[in-house]
Amino acid sequence: MCGIFCQLSLTGARCERDKTLCEYLQRRGPDSSRDITITGAPSSYHCLFSAHVLHMRGHLTTQPLQDDVGNVLMWNGEIFGGLPVMPEENDTLVICRKLSSCTAPSEILAVLSAVQGPWGFVYYQKAGDFLWFGRDFFGRRSLLWKFDGETLTLTSVAAQIPAPDRSNWTEIPAAGVFWVDLKEVERTGSVCFEIFPWAGTRFTSPTNENTSVPIGCSVVLNQAGLELPSPVCSLNVSLPHEPNEAEKHPDSHPSVGDLVELLRSRENPAEVNRLMDVLSEAVRRRVQCLPLRPQDSSPVSDGASVAILFSGGIDSMILAALADQHIPSHQPIDLLNVAFRQQEPKRQNESVKKQKKHKNRDSRNDCVPAFSHFDVPDRLTGRAGLKELQDLNPERRWNFVEINVTQEELQQMRQARICHLVHPLDTVLDDSIGCAVWFAARGRGVIPEVEGQRPFSSAAKVILTGLGADEQLAGYSRHRVRFKTSGHEGLIQELAMELSRISSRNLGRDDRVIGDHGKEARFPYLDEDVVSLLNSLPVWEKADLSLPRGVGEKLLLRLVARQLGLCQSAVLPKRAMQFGSRIAKMEDGCEKGSDRCRRLLTE
Repeated sequence: MCGIFCQLSLTGARCERDKTLCEYLQRRGPDSSRDITITGAPSSYHCLFSAHVLHMRGHLTTQPLQDDVGNVLMWNGEIFGGLPVMPEENDTLVICRKLSSCTAPSEILAVLSAVQGPWGFVYYQKAGDFLWFGRDFFGRRSLLWKFDGETLTLTSVAAQIPAPDRSNWTEIPAAGVFWVDLKEVERTGSVCFEIFPWAGTRFTSPTNENTSVPIGCSVVLNQAGLELPSPVCSLNVSLPHEPNEAEKHPDSHPSVGDLVELLRSRENPAEVNRLMDVLSEAVRRRVQCLPLRPQDSSPVSDGASVAILFSGGIDSMILAALADQHIPSHQPIDLLNVAFRQQEPKRQNESVKKQKKHKNRDSRNDCVPAFSHFDVPDRLTGRAGLKELQDLNPERRWNFVEINVTQEELQQMRQARICHLVHPLDTVLDDSIGCAVWFAARGRGVIPEVEGQRPFSSAAKVILTGLGADEQLAGYSRHRVRFKTSGHEGLIQELAMELSRISSRNLGRDDRVIGDHGKEARFPYLDEDVVSLLNSLPVWEKADLSLPRGVGEKLLLRLVARQLGLCQSAVLPKRAMQFGSRIAKMEDGCEKGSDRCRRLLTE
């Protein structure tokens, strides 16, 4: 992974980077930094390429990478399939060699569409003076753009400018690959992008807010009508023969045992095994072939190479159980569990006061259970999930990292760092999730032990996240509402929309937030093979929202959990991160997630 920056000056003036922006890019890529400049003849434009690399596989390869004929590549991505990459090879070198051999746009598109894995890139093609850039089909890597009339800037992350001079940064849409003819820019003094869209997607008008085209620029479909083939199969939209059923247990509160029995009755071994196989392979690709640290060669190491954003819910539990199958048992796995300080309930306060008044030091029977300010729902389910994982593999060192955040630290780090990383997104939901993920990914907390707690800071470069499971398997409450009002047809439409907007709603933001710690976010549920399998299945095999919460949503995934030997976590209902970590209750409880968040604005 890396932080990439490209600035094109149409006037030929020397490009300059903001010092704060440079610091953010360097934090994303602490292992090497380099600049390359390209000047048009006769010096009518100036193009600066700057990259900061986080070394992940093969030999450290400094970027920008320039080949023998003058092509320049900045590659923020990982090749997990589609193109052959040997364990000792660096994927940037592989991509650079492939692109260097391309002479036509169709060949460049063939290389990019073959890659299975996340990517964002900028590529200067010397022959013809062309500048290419874009993000993968799901938008798993951040890339922003801005145009101020004389300068076009592309960057992985952008620092927010205080009011009233707010910048016009927007996310480059994951709608396809963009191409600009620098000679034409030189001739006309204006910037017009051609887009090579993903097949099967509808390229929207530049006036549509989802396209986010910089003011002063234009975008058109490429003249040759070329497309990138979709990396995943289309969504199965078939409907069941029987009419829609109402929820069978609308007011029931079944026990864990009841839910487990209900799951057992719905087992479909063939589909369960298919999903478990592709998901296991997706995890394997993401936890192996990592650069070794000196301590990794020892029989027992305290430093993990892989961490998981961990709530104890089904998504993170399955990732942990599958990672356990592919990481040697002597290597630890970090489970990052974040909690925001909650206020002590009034009734608890009164009980404690009463207890102190009538205190009997020799009796424990009258004691009120101690209140912990950080025993939020995700902390409790996380501890229960840890116990399940320890039962699955007692030989593994599971580093359950309790990351406790006070309101004071939240406010401080939001203004100092997080507001810039979340930018240009700006809703209350972006604030809540962005802050929660930033503190979790930092990995700084304590590990509970028999004799107390010990400070711990996760050094794992790879962070697995469960993003994508809810969007594909109807995990959100809005899916249940849509099913009740519009049946399977409405649910299918909702799921199609979820996947189409995941780049603009989630992935760019999470990549910027996690990357700020010099760590890389990886999304096994968005592996191309996993998405293709889930897209191929009829909706009623993935979820049955006529069943109660804790079973019906993500039904197929719950069956995978049971197959892996998980029990209680297999029937936990969905709880959003902002509620499970209690960050949503720390500040204004009357806000809606879609409201613009004033706390994200710099002063």
